[in-house]
Amino acid sequence: MTAEEAKILLTGQGLRPGLLREAESFREKYPWQGTRKVAVPRYPYFGKEILEQALAALLAGANLLLVGPKAAGKNILAESLALLLGRPAWNVSFHIDVDASYLIGMDTFKGGEVQFRPGPVHECASLGGVCILDEINMARNEAMAVLHSLLDHRRLLEVPGYEQLQLHPAARFIATMNYGYAGTRELNEALLSRFVVLHLPVPGEEELMALFSYEFPDLRQEAGQMLAALFMDIRKKYEEKEISGRALDLRGLLESVRLIRLGLTVKEALAMGLVNKCFDVQEKTLVEDLLALRVSEDWGAKEFFSF
Repeated sequence: MTAEEAKILLTGQGLRPGLLREAESFREKYPWQGTRKVAVPRYPYFGKEILEQALAALLAGANLLLVGPKAAGKNILAESLALLLGRPAWNVSFHIDVDASYLIGMDTFKGGEVQFRPGPVHECASLGGVCILDEINMARNEAMAVLHSLLDHRRLLEVPGYEQLQLHPAARFIATMNYGYAGTRELNEALLSRFVVLHLPVPGEEELMALFSYEFPDLRQEAGQMLAALFMDIRKKYEEKEISGRALDLRGLLESVRLIRLGLTVKEALAMGLVNKCFDVQEKTLVEDLLALRVSEDWGAKEFFSF
């Protein structure tokens, strides 16, 4: 899928004409001319209202915080927004080893002299990209200090030992977080105040069917409905805390459909994509029971696809 084809899929969801005109004006005002490619997301984000609200926030120059559970599409939405703005994305995943020097950059010895090697945040901010701050509530204190400066209304980045960096006017920042994940913590009020916040809903049957139709045009409708219902069954068990989120894996579900196309039975494929990610015996049995209610053991590609 090309960038233009992806834009058509995103804008074809009936987004407000005024927003689309503003996005076009943004792309014309800040045409990307760098060497880094404007990436096309693996899947477009399906959800008109969320797309409109998120796009409006970025066009207004706000920092956007996307909050949602697993498989809500936070990163897909962020990548889709970068495409609509015509800017490349830099993805920063926060974990215990991400510190200020990783984000901003550090001195390095090159060509017989000390040179500054910019980090991903510095590079994105200076070139005017879209910086995706993934799982921001896992950031350690040192990284938090960088974010406070970066996301302030003054749009300045403090670079120790060097002059302040004035952010490029096209630079935008999208943070994601899954509230309550192991290893996460509360965002302090000062950092939270630097964002507008958007809670992403759980994908429903309509959004899942749109995704299946996009990815597998020859998938039978009844097969897509069965897969959507199965995914919702797993999500319900997860929300009721009967199982962990291991089997609640939309990527795994899509990979299972690809395996079915290649000749595996539905049971074999779903076991590889979903069930076998459960290592607790009781949890694995619960997911297997959900599959048994929806899937016949002898189903294969001919029951799923219109060849």
